[in-house]
This record gives sequence, C-alpha cells and structure tokens, in this order.
Amino acid sequence: MNLTAMSKGENLVTLHRTLVGDIETPISAFFKLCPSGPAFLLESAAGGEQVARYSILGYNPFLTLKSRGEEVELCWQGGPAEKKGGGPLAVLRSLMADYHRANKSLPRFSGGAVGYFSYDNVALLEPVGSIPGGGLGLPDVYLQFMRNVVVFDHFTHRIHLVVNHPVRQQVNPAVTECEAACLMQQMVEGLARPLTEIPDCGVVRKKIKPAGNMSEAEFVEKVKTAKEYIKNGDAFQIVLSQRFTVPLDEDPFIIYRRLRSLNPSPYMFFLRNEELALVGASPEMLARLEDGIITTRPIAGTRRRGGSLEDDQAMEAELLSDEKERAEHVMLVDLGRNDIGRVSRYGTVKVSEFAKVERFSHVMHLVSEVCGELQEGKDALDALVACFPAGTLSGAPKVRAMQIINELEPVARGPYGGAVGYFDFTGNMDTCITIRTVVIKDGSAYIQTGAGIVADSVPESEYRETLQKAGAMFATLGVEEK
Repeated sequence: MNLTAMSKGENLVTLHRTLVGDIETPISAFFKLCPSGPAFLLESAAGGEQVARYSILGYNPFLTLKSRGEEVELCWQGGPAEKKGGGPLAVLRSLMADYHRANKSLPRFSGGAVGYFSYDNVALLEPVGSIPGGGLGLPDVYLQFMRNVVVFDHFTHRIHLVVNHPVRQQVNPAVTECEAACLMQQMVEGLARPLTEIPDCGVVRKKIKPAGNMSEAEFVEKVKTAKEYIKNGDAFQIVLSQRFTVPLDEDPFIIYRRLRSLNPSPYMFFLRNEELALVGASPEMLARLEDGIITTRPIAGTRRRGGSLEDDQAMEAELLSDEKERAEHVMLVDLGRNDIGRVSRYGTVKVSEFAKVERFSHVMHLVSEVCGELQEGKDALDALVACFPAGTLSGAPKVRAMQIINELEPVARGPYGGAVGYFDFTGNMDTCITIRTVVIKDGSAYIQTGAGIVADSVPESEYRETLQKAGAMFATLGVEEK
C-alpha cells in the first residue's frame, strides 16, 4: 500500500492499493461497498459494441457542490452548508486548485469532482433569454468529491482502491493518515465479503404508456414554427425535445443494471444522491481533456437498427446516402471545430474521424471526432465551457438556436442536454452529453429526447425520431412506446 506524502500545500492524504480483479465485478462491488447513500458508477462500452478499459466507482463524499444560477452551496461532510458567490465555475476552479496533484502514477481517474451540469447553465454563459419554468426543481450543478474510489482495469484485471482523505486544520497529520488507513481497510474488507443475494433485474412489463409533455400535434406545430425561423434565416438547425414521464417503484440501480444490458454505450453512468438518481447510456462525448488534448465527438444522423444483418446493412447504406443527414452532420462537425478552436493552440484543430457509422441497441448514428491541443493558460473548465452545450443538443448558430428553444419548449430541460462526467485532481476531464438518460426523482422517471430540425425536415418524421431515441429507455422501464 502506497501513501502519497503530504508535501507543503497539499490538502489530501491519498492511499492507493491494488488487488487482483479477475472475479469481482463493478456491479458486485457496488452492492458490497455502497448499497445506499451517495455514490456513482461510470462505465463504458466504446463504440457501443466493445468493452472499454475502465469502470469507476465512488462513494462517501467529503464535499458536495450544488448551485442554482449563480448561487453556490458547499456541503462539507459533518459540517454546515457554506454559501458562495461568483457562480459554480469559479468556485469549482478554486476547489480544483486546492486539491490539485501532479501524480500521474494513479489510475486514469482516482479522485475529483463527479456529477452533472444541467443544460440550463447556458443562461450563465450566453444571452439566451429566460429559461422556461416547470422544471424538476433540481440543482443546475451537482458535483461530489468522494473519499472512496474503486477503479476496475479490465485490461490488466486489476482493481485499484484509492482513498482521498482531506487534511483538516488543527488536526494532527498522523490522525488524518490513520483515518485514511481505516477507510482503506474497510474497502478491502467490504470487497472480501460474499454477496448473499443479488436482486433480479429482469424487466417487469407495465401496461402503461409514457406521458409526454406535448402531444404529437403540438410537437409537429413547434417543428413547423422552427422551420419558419430557419426559412427566415434565424438558424440553420434547431434541436427540439420533449419529455416523457413514467411512474416508477423500482430501485434506480436495478434500472441501471437493466439499461447497461439493453443499451451498452460509450458513456454509461449511475449517479445517486439525496436529490435524484441519474441513469444513463449516452452515446456522445461532450468534451474530454487528457494530457493537454481536448476532444469532442459530434453525433448527427440516425437510423433504427435492422431486424436482420441484411436489414441493418440496408439501414447503414440509407443513412450514409441521405443528403439531409450528411449535411446536418457536416454542419455540426464544423460547429465542433469552432468550439474546440476557441481553446486550442492555433493550427492544432483537426477532424481525426469523419462520419463513421456506430451501432447501438436500438439505433445507429453518424459519428465524427474533433481534437486540438489546449492553449497555455486554459484548463478543463475552459474546455467544457467552449463546448457547452453540445451543438447536437442546441442547433446552429448556438445562441440563436437556444433562444428559439427557450421560446418553443414548454419546460426547463434540467439535466437533459447538459453534461455528466468528472474533473480529476490532475487536471483532466471527461464528460458526456446527458442524453439516453433516465432522471429518477420522487417516484417518477423522466426521459427527454430531441430531434434536429432543418429546412427540409418532415415534422411527423422528427416526432418519430424522438420516440426512436427513447426506445431503449422505454424498454428498460418496461413500458410501451407512446
């Protein structure tokens, strides 16, 4: 077991231990270590059809950051809530500086802030006008710093156990080290315990249909209005969404287990706290910063999966030859280049992949990748802001498209269309767009999906696209399509 020495100015004691991990799974570890209380699990099936290298589990927060608008609340475990001004970005940047470390020998993520940024934070970044009311009453930003982190390396079959224990003023450093060692021992003993029972996660069919916040006729009319804006030159594309509600009486983690089986995706996540549970299988990166390289992967262009290999190949050929879909994709790749270019060194922005077809359980998409070298003096938060929100969830040009969204959509988006991910203590970041996600709050599950409206959109087809995108979540919840 390695103890990271506390040099002057460091605010964490970090312990790291490695175990053989050829029997334990992220799901069994989650049941053993954090069956209740605030926790997260981040996993991946890269490209939708192959297992990625890491799964990351965290629990036992020592700090929670919540914000509504510019007002920020810091909740230290065991202490009173602390109000902060200046907005969530400034407060988070200060916290990350306090806990920054340069130790690259630990796993890809071994500690930092994990959580979500709601779409509605756009009001802090751009002149988009008033956000609609009627939201879910959730914080705009919700991030937690976990003491206990477990990283599964599926390539080496190792489990990395990490404890990040904050150093407190007027507490003997030896006491802090002893507390951290106790937390590590509790993790080791927790993983060694046998699981006596694992709840079944089979789908329970419900004879109900999701309740949408718009009828098909209402959505079609809003598409027609959006097309008028496009015709008049206000925008090239406007992404309109609708929200579905389903009553839910199941454990949210069961929903996650079911979704990861039905719809494996590049970004699978489970976040649980006292406000909500977020269960997601997002296909789309928002922004990643790793060792000075910023990356985004725009997705635009959708077809349903075929019922046979021949049907699937026909759907792919149809998608690749669809001029509307390709034009929309090119527009959003250009938008991604512009976003990345705002914080990248001149001449380093490039499209490393273009219009590849990636398959998921219910749909296939056109996907590209844009990357650049981060400018000196910029950080992970600058990278996030440059790409936020994703053009694939707003439209283009972004600001005018978002103004029209605020006019046409009946309720605030909340987490949908924002970001889920982490900011680690070494300065790296990885975030996905909050889509293909179930928001669970107070006995209800909320699903929101959208469609990119362009000049030649067929309103009824755009409505059907929102249903197709919600298909995996409807199947996970055991409800019939609307």
